[in-house]
Amino acid sequence: MKKKTTHVYFVPGLAANTKIFEYISLPEEHFELHFLDWLLPTSINENIQKYAQRMCANIQHKNPILVGVSFGGVMAQEMSKLIDCKKVIIISSIKTNKELPKRLKIAQLTGVYKLFPSKIIANIESYEHYFFNDYLKKRAEFYKLYLSIRDKQYLQWAIYNVLHWQQKEPLPNVVHIHGNKDEVFPVKHIKKHIEVKNGTHVMILNKAKTISKILEKECFLND
Repeated sequence: MKKKTTHVYFVPGLAANTKIFEYISLPEEHFELHFLDWLLPTSINENIQKYAQRMCANIQHKNPILVGVSFGGVMAQEMSKLIDCKKVIIISSIKTNKELPKRLKIAQLTGVYKLFPSKIIANIESYEHYFFNDYLKKRAEFYKLYLSIRDKQYLQWAIYNVLHWQQKEPLPNVVHIHGNKDEVFPVKHIKKHIEVKNGTHVMILNKAKTISKILEKECFLND
């Protein structure tokens, strides 16, 4: 008897497009992969619950698995409150606001996050001549390729909602994959998780083979 296809929906990180998942691979005979693009917020004040509801409108299958990276992990968890999900898997993300590092908590309390240079991301080509060394030039190319959601209102909205997320306790049925060298959400603040050795915040790209194996295993568990 043919195994029923499991539908897996992926949500990218803040400002990222779905190209970040280009190296993720799951067996085609068991899984069908779907990739959700970010929507523009209806206003800078749109609450995360209403935004999640709009994202859920693009889920076309019942009881899917949701996979989210970074802020996409936060969004996947919010979406799971609105629809039935087989499982939620977050990567390089947080399960509660308690897992935010101290520097981001301070940024939230002081409002310094409002100074985040969203204009630079929105107009990365205009700033390329400031990137003098090869490392910075490579980072600029990375941003151009993968961080293409550059609408200023979206960037401000997303940053605000990362820092002001109100989740105090982990949701049930959430699997957390995290790199031990994540520079955005340091692993020392992360509670129960599956650790990826030498994984950084962008490990969805450079540790895709390892993450694919973990995803395959976790998607089959409790099936």
